[in-house]
Amino acid sequence: MTTEQYLALIGFVTVMTATPGPNNLMLMASGANAGFRRSLPHIFGIAIGCQVILVCVSLGLGQLLGEFPQALTLLRFAGALYLLYLAWQLVRSRTVEDSPSQSKPFTFFQAALFQWVNPKAWMMILTGVATFTDPENFTASVAIIAGVFLLLGLPLISSWSLFGAVLKHWLTEGRRLRLFNRTMAVLLIVSLVPTFGLQASETNKRKAGEAQPTQTAEPTGNREPWWLSVM
Repeated sequence: MTTEQYLALIGFVTVMTATPGPNNLMLMASGANAGFRRSLPHIFGIAIGCQVILVCVSLGLGQLLGEFPQALTLLRFAGALYLLYLAWQLVRSRTVEDSPSQSKPFTFFQAALFQWVNPKAWMMILTGVATFTDPENFTASVAIIAGVFLLLGLPLISSWSLFGAVLKHWLTEGRRLRLFNRTMAVLLIVSLVPTFGLQASETNKRKAGEAQPTQTAEPTGNREPWWLSVM
């Protein structure tokens, strides 16, 4: 990778892992309800779960999903239904004691498995692998992408849980925690909207590219700016 590509990859990973999404919103709610230390398995489960998907996509799962887009659609809707369920659990909760599902955060394996139905995780990984892998040095470029995701993503997602934990004592007064959980539930549902829209646009781009097979490949330096992939 060139220096420009490294910087673009770092910017992409920073934006995708630091901005609100199902994982970060759930970690913030977990930190506020259960504390940062008890949320650590959830944090590491997200990080390792995304790494497993990244490796599978690099080994050919991404091409397989391209051949069978219905499977990706099924994953998206399964993830949406599960997120609606989690949002409902947040809405129902009033205090930490009233909400066993929130006072007991995700385990490591629950968080890792959740990534397989997390629309934003798929969008992030599919876009990252398609944009930043080098066919001539495929294995090395995949290792670099995985390393950047892990080294940058882990502290960034941890900050969401830590921020929630900082708010924990303040939220125990009155109805603050109840209002906080309901706000998190709404944001969790809203976080699905850009994910579904982006995946649709990416599919249209692939179809447009397939319709023009004779077009000269665009030089690496003139690629579409990475920040457009998150809009």
